Amino acid sequence: MRWPMRIERFAIAGPALLLPQRHYDDRGYLAETFQFTRFGAAISMPKIVQENLVWSGAVSTVRGLHAQAPPHAQAKLVSVMVGRILDVVVDIRRESQTYGQHLAIELTAAAGAMLYVPSGFLHGYRTLEANTLVQYKLDALYAPSSELAVRFDDPALAIEWGAAADDCLVSDKDRSAQCFAMFASPFSDAAAS
Repeated sequence: MRWPMRIERFAIAGPALLLPQRHYDDRGYLAETFQFTRFGAAISMPKIVQENLVWSGAVSTVRGLHAQAPPHAQAKLVSVMVGRILDVVVDIRRESQTYGQHLAIELTAAAGAMLYVPSGFLHGYRTLEANTLVQYKLDALYAPSSELAVRFDDPALAIEWGAAADDCLVSDKDRSAQCFAMFASPFSDAAAS
């Protein structure tokens, strides 16, 4: 049986929204969420070496904006297992025509769409429901020494999170991240996937 998947692209080149087809019967459904030869070729993510689950208990929990620098840069395939999020990616490829621009996409467990975030992008999200569970498939291992972070509420990025920064639950580490104007991106357009 073939499991087609619809892929939507954006004005910012690189990220993609993947909508796997669900095969329903009286028990529920089955959806193919990664298949090496089809998914890898379609989104330039040929391998998955790490998978993370992130649970957030409160509405308006913000995680991000994060990335990893080369040679440990990560591409991510993000899906919501339970709940809803506003998922945000920011282009940090220095030579890109869309450098510093962002996309904001609502992902829900009910819809089952997945967001592909290539390397060369900051990533973060805000929970829109309590008890939200997010899954990341990653093509590179976590490398703490390569962490990059920019403030989620930096006015220069003009991200509409749908909640005031003071009303969001944010880690101390993310609240103290650098502003975008001070951020020195290690990604050229050619270095990102």
